Amino acid sequence: MNFITMAMQNTKTVAMTALSPNLAVRNVNDTVEYYSEILGFELIMSVPEEGKFDWAMMKQGEITLMFQESKSLADEYPILKGRENGLMTLYINIDNIDTFYDNISDYVIVLKKLGYTSYGTKEFAIQDLNGYVLTFAGNY
Repeated sequence: MNFITMAMQNTKTVAMTALSPNLAVRNVNDTVEYYSEILGFELIMSVPEEGKFDWAMMKQGEITLMFQESKSLADEYPILKGRENGLMTLYINIDNIDTFYDNISDYVIVLKKLGYTSYGTKEFAIQDLNGYVLTFAGNY
């Protein structure tokens, strides 16, 4: 049996239960304020607990995101040194997409206006203060 086949058999016995992206950001405190005030996230943990954050975890509904200062993340994972922010997009399913869009569209950079797609969703996309693209989607 080759290595890939063995790995596939071994990983099928493990259930992954959650995904919490840890995003590199320029300023964790500014990011916490943005996600809290504009997108309705709640700060649930930070390091340190007060003052200038190096890392923070936020939650809104079933979505959990972590934010870590770019330099700190690169120190932890040297392979990340020299990479730029905003190289990832997040696709977030949401209830009441029309209301959410109406509530935030005047306060964010809208990259794609609210509209219908050919694959069965109603979507819009924004750019957050760190350059990440967030696409919000709801069924129609």
